[in-house]
Amino acid sequence: MSRDLKAAIHASRPRTLSDLESLVRIESVSADPARASEVQESAELTAALLRDTGLPDVQIVSVEGGLPAVIARKPAPEGAPTVLLYAHHDVQPEGDPALWSSEPFVPTLRGERLYGRGTADDKAGIAAHLAALRALGDELAVGVTVFVEGEEEIGSPTLGAFLAEYKDLLAADVIVIADSGNWDIGVPALTTSLRGIVAVTVEVQTLEHGVHSGMWGGVVPDALMALTRVLASLHDDNGDVAVQGLHASKAADLDYPEQRVRAESGAIEGLELIGSGTVVDRAWTRPAIAILAIDTTAIDQASNTLLPKATARVSMRIPPGETPDNALQRLTDHLEQHAPWGARVTVTPVEAGRPFAIDAQGPVYDAARSAFAEAWGGTTPVDIGVGGSIPFIAEFADAYPNAAILVTGVEDPDTRAHGANEGLHLAEFERVCVAEALLLRNLAR
Repeated sequence: MSRDLKAAIHASRPRTLSDLESLVRIESVSADPARASEVQESAELTAALLRDTGLPDVQIVSVEGGLPAVIARKPAPEGAPTVLLYAHHDVQPEGDPALWSSEPFVPTLRGERLYGRGTADDKAGIAAHLAALRALGDELAVGVTVFVEGEEEIGSPTLGAFLAEYKDLLAADVIVIADSGNWDIGVPALTTSLRGIVAVTVEVQTLEHGVHSGMWGGVVPDALMALTRVLASLHDDNGDVAVQGLHASKAADLDYPEQRVRAESGAIEGLELIGSGTVVDRAWTRPAIAILAIDTTAIDQASNTLLPKATARVSMRIPPGETPDNALQRLTDHLEQHAPWGARVTVTPVEAGRPFAIDAQGPVYDAARSAFAEAWGGTTPVDIGVGGSIPFIAEFADAYPNAAILVTGVEDPDTRAHGANEGLHLAEFERVCVAEALLLRNLAR
């Protein structure tokens, strides 16, 4: 008789959470060269945990200039499909520790959530793979390849080279990306669209050198004044993106009440929401621009000087149907054309990633929806978009055009991934683990 997977997942919950906590304690911040040894340690622990599930072939690999990844494999039985299970073991920087209610790299249980950097994004993805494989044990009837990347949080810069070198090892019929989320607590989801990204630095120069603000103020503009005018031009008075020539479309017919938006985003009382169209249109299928940083004089170093140069990082999320090349050109043109008073504007590309949309129809997606509905006690999963970006999905689609790609994950609207007090809802996490085990069983059938 087949094992009761829900019972098996629940019984192994203490072990699964212990594995997750051990991973979270490692400060595997891929953006910080000083913590490269921690990224290596994280890969080594991930490899050890995957060996412990019984996968016979586990290795830590990388390409030149890349960070360590883990590949673990078990060949498919005759006639069975191979499933690639993806996650990443690197994490975002923790930011200001003062904004956290507990130490960022000390997993801390409060209420129904486990808090800490990477508890959800994406070390919980690793833990979900471990839980599903252990629950199935010898009943695992598909081939499995687990690929745990080490540089997703810095844009997967060597993934193209990695896929070229290890393409045969990673080949699969179904690819499960455990790096997204669900619609709400108690409502599972399949992610069917993701926005891409284009990021630039924009430098504005007005003077050859700094000059006395008393002597020249009111006569010549300083660079920060000009930069703020350029940045303000990126949105109209309603908050919609003002860059011309960008693609936009309609999202799924899902209601996202304004009160929920305010609660989940942490909007202050009285704040007006920006943009036009439905909430899901604005978040999933329209462009969005954020000013991530401005380099200028710190307040404690300020003097009565007109600044000659100022620089900002501008990030634009682009919806499915848009291309990074077009978006970059349109953004660059806009920034250059809105330079006030003859200021010199220099735009330098920083990052580009393609959006992606999935036609989630067919037997693989039926198997996934059935698994999710069973794991969530009969609740039908919904198809959602995600406003964030996972550019490597497009690279997987290029490398394996015949594979069905399932984008799932452990996050919920209050996960706060990338922010302070990132947390994992443990009841939802257990359901995610059950769903993955059921999915592997369904795919075997």
